[in-house]
Amino acid sequence: MATAPLIEFHNVSIARGEKRGLDAINLSIASGEHVAILGPNGSGKSTLIKAITRELYPLQTAGPASVRILGRETWNVFELRPHLGIVTNDLMQLCTRNYSAREIVLSGFFSSVGIWPNHVVTAAMEKKTDEVIDLLEIAPLAWRNVDELSSGEARRVLIARALVHAPEALVLDEPTACLDFRAVRELREILRKVTAAGTSMILVTHHLEDIIPEIHRVVILKNGRIVRDGAKRDVLTSEELSRLFDLPAEVLERGGYYHLV
Repeated sequence: MATAPLIEFHNVSIARGEKRGLDAINLSIASGEHVAILGPNGSGKSTLIKAITRELYPLQTAGPASVRILGRETWNVFELRPHLGIVTNDLMQLCTRNYSAREIVLSGFFSSVGIWPNHVVTAAMEKKTDEVIDLLEIAPLAWRNVDELSSGEARRVLIARALVHAPEALVLDEPTACLDFRAVRELREILRKVTAAGTSMILVTHHLEDIIPEIHRVVILKNGRIVRDGAKRDVLTSEELSRLFDLPAEVLERGGYYHLV
């Protein structure tokens, strides 16, 4: 029996004020696949993530439309969260508080920010928390408060929080936003470790250099529509990205990473 796609959009349009954040999107991502969603600011990337996380729903005015996660269109949000590890800048702001890094990671089991008196923390949760803290190389930060960490350190804590459920996929929205050069390099190496550990990755970005070598498929969004979807080597060309960003662009590949010059 064929496995249902991890994520499947059919004829999805979503209004954002007077414009459409997404316009008749059709997209299927398989379980285990690593995909980058690339587009300039305002292209619909954040709207797509909000559709995946059930913060926004498709319009039904232009025929049947649906968003399916693991073959299901209807999910309880709390039931869905263990299947998808979500890391967004909105969540980063919410979690940057005076809780220790370890508390924030552990709170991923409860979809909360911090551990509350009614939470029952099991030995298995503690063990998994320690495992993802080690995977993301943040053990020295475990007992420091998140609001005292650098942006790069806090981003790794948030990724660890998303991974405690061993989700089918990690969904990352602009993961290197506000990070300095060193933090960006360190985070990209961490993301490579995550994919090597077997977690599917959906990376949403407008930075070409965020697309790690393990991602082989790129979907280009512009003005709420998919304009290209294919193998990285075919999509990330100078001609394609010149059209995407409306300026002359040259693309170079070095060490599995693509760069705009």
